[in-house]
Amino acid sequence: MAFFPFFIDISDKKILIAGGGNVALRKAEKLLPFGADIAAVSPAFCEGFAALEGVMLYCRRFADSDIDGAFAVIAATDNRELNAHIYRLCSERNILVNTVDDPENCGFYFPALVRAGSVTAGISTGGTSPIFARYVREMLTAALDEKTLAAGDILARYRPVIRQMFGTGEQRKNAAEKLLERCVSGGGIPTDNEITELLESL
Repeated sequence: MAFFPFFIDISDKKILIAGGGNVALRKAEKLLPFGADIAAVSPAFCEGFAALEGVMLYCRRFADSDIDGAFAVIAATDNRELNAHIYRLCSERNILVNTVDDPENCGFYFPALVRAGSVTAGISTGGTSPIFARYVREMLTAALDEKTLAAGDILARYRPVIRQMFGTGEQRKNAAEKLLERCVSGGGIPTDNEITELLESL
């Protein structure tokens, strides 16, 4: 089954992680940069959890009430029956749930993430091949080099300028494409004067 890649603002949203092992830790580390309100519950936590700032730790067994008010839940315990129970609880209450290493009990998947500058990309194979998703992530990471990211910053900075200079959508599209082409060409990152000259010549 193909999953549609929504991009959702999770800042300040409650996300519960059930589990305290290395897999749960990796999920927390992926979520932290996006400003979620993260809590983890487990009878024990691996060493890395103590170093995470911004994750509330509850050192006890999971209780059904832990999902109250949650936007999403990650079931990452080492007990498959408990993970399945958490999945059922969340499904009954329409809470997004990810059950690690169990695609059949997932309402959403964690993509292989690429973050560089202002770019965030997620790669998913629908849970069929995490190794291939990682391979694609590595290729994309290599493509987002310093020059490419600088081009993205320039396009973002000059977007309002282009909107003001050109009256139609087609003209704006053409101007942005020409600017991108100039930024990623072999001539190096253009100066503001060079960009102005380019836009005025169109």
